[in-house]
Amino acid sequence: MKILIAVLIFSAVVLIHELGHFLLAKKNGIVVTEFSLGMGPRLVSTVRGETRYSVKLFPIGGSCAMLGEDTGEDQEPGTFNAAPVWGRISVVAAGPVFNFLLAFVLSVIIVGFVGYDPAEVMQVEEGSAAEAAGLQKGDIIKEYQGYSIDLGKDLYVYTYLNEPTEDPVSLVVERDGQEMKISYIPDVDVRYLLGLNRKDAESMEVASLIPGMPLEEAGVEPGDVITSINGVETPDGAAYDAYIEEHPLSDEPVTITYMREGLEYEATFTPREYRTPMLGFSYNVGCVKAEGFDILKYGAIEVKYMIRTTLLSLKELFTGGLGVDDLSGPVGVVDAIGDTYEQSKSEGTMMVWMNMLNMAVLLSANLGVMNLLPFPALDGGRLVFLIVEAIRRKPVNRQLEGMIHFAGLMLLMVLMVVVMYHDIIKIF
Repeated sequence: MKILIAVLIFSAVVLIHELGHFLLAKKNGIVVTEFSLGMGPRLVSTVRGETRYSVKLFPIGGSCAMLGEDTGEDQEPGTFNAAPVWGRISVVAAGPVFNFLLAFVLSVIIVGFVGYDPAEVMQVEEGSAAEAAGLQKGDIIKEYQGYSIDLGKDLYVYTYLNEPTEDPVSLVVERDGQEMKISYIPDVDVRYLLGLNRKDAESMEVASLIPGMPLEEAGVEPGDVITSINGVETPDGAAYDAYIEEHPLSDEPVTITYMREGLEYEATFTPREYRTPMLGFSYNVGCVKAEGFDILKYGAIEVKYMIRTTLLSLKELFTGGLGVDDLSGPVGVVDAIGDTYEQSKSEGTMMVWMNMLNMAVLLSANLGVMNLLPFPALDGGRLVFLIVEAIRRKPVNRQLEGMIHFAGLMLLMVLMVVVMYHDIIKIF
């Protein structure tokens, strides 16, 4: 069931995208030769007028094939290139625009039923720098470190993608209808760490090591089992935790013993200081009811949040903060939707519907943004050539444009195969 629901959501989002191209093509007198849902061989097909409508074997993807779209045919009536340049721009842009419209409509439904999450301060830690600076419970955060905040999850995404520093925290908050600025130097939690992640809470087997931390530098490897620390045996995780609680790590040297393939080894090193800046406050992550025009307002804000989060994630991808392993293709998307469905069932039918709609919003906004990237073969890449044509008042060499789009398509196919491989590996 979960796979069926996931495929239906994915197919609906793609269908709306292609419907945008289809409707604007018809509006501009361009012949649509085939409008299809799915990819691969046709399962069902019918011809109405000049268009073949098809359902294809693989229910992931879709297409809106227009006459002369990828050829140099300029003079033939009904071809893509025979339409005015601004008409062609509207046809290409319509796919992403329809995705954003779908995201907005679904977001309005979600906000109407569930509400929205204002970035409200729920608690200020007593004695913290935030309290001393004047931050109060009930303040609505409007800006954090110069980053505009509309929702609580805006703040969550920003702090997730940007590691906290000891630089001053700058806030703009709304209190009693008035905006005010608050700035303070954050408190810092200082800890000393060995730099390991255990297999689980009960085990002393090293699952992974934090790069650049003492255990890695001492030569400990994943799979090793720590048996004692400073001469005190640690047969399990509880014993280790009890020792650390009674003897907190500091800048004093530590000696551990560990087992590897039946042999015992010993290492002495100094724990590394780890400083964590503390915000000094907690903020809302739950929803409050919206009424009247606020439903439309926050429906639009939800779409803005999805678009901005996608752009921030792309920035992290290009700057190295995220890798190819963090990307998801159709297989990963279907799996994520399926997992969300399974996790939502215990919360009741209403939450299942809302979470499925939210996944559709996320997917639709992502598809809209990704298609607008100025990369050959994507809608954004085609728009670049059309805008250049509109400025120059003559088209770029059709053959050259076709070659560039074909090369871009091949690169995208390679990327899709790589992403699909990683998706399958993560599932199994």
